[in-house]
Amino acid sequence: MAGDVGFDPLGLSNIDDVGIDLYWLREAEVKHARVAMLAVLGIVQVEIFGPAPGCEAATAKCQMDAFWQIWNSHPQYIAFGLIMIMIIETISGIATTQGRESGERAPGDFGLDPLGYAKGDADKFARLQAQEIANGRLAMWAAAGLLMQGCTTHQGGIENLMQSLADNSF
Repeated sequence: MAGDVGFDPLGLSNIDDVGIDLYWLREAEVKHARVAMLAVLGIVQVEIFGPAPGCEAATAKCQMDAFWQIWNSHPQYIAFGLIMIMIIETISGIATTQGRESGERAPGDFGLDPLGYAKGDADKFARLQAQEIANGRLAMWAAAGLLMQGCTTHQGGIENLMQSLADNSF
């Protein structure tokens, strides 16, 4: 199993009797890892290059402040985003349930492999899966940190890093 390092102090891999099994937990971890990697990329991209075209309402470098700017000027964008998330989660939930019941689908595998990584060397592909989980776990912490620091300092992550280096340099 990709990313398994034998660390499970809460015994979450052995809770089959409550309706949540290891397949479901792996699916959730892969999904959240991928979302977190995209979130960190998006947060840093907006801070460096500014808002995306068509999203000029969000001028703040801090993503939490930018969220509230969009909420105040165009709440329909936020509502549309939430509706899209519900649709995607419904499709993902159906795929997860069918994959768990049939056993034909690995957690996180939606058959999307445009670069053909799965068709090559099996050891290389297993290493790529382990790297995806490891980087995704790091990205989950990074996204949480960027959002928390945005809530507390109202500055972006890079802005905070530069301020910290300036304050603590000799």
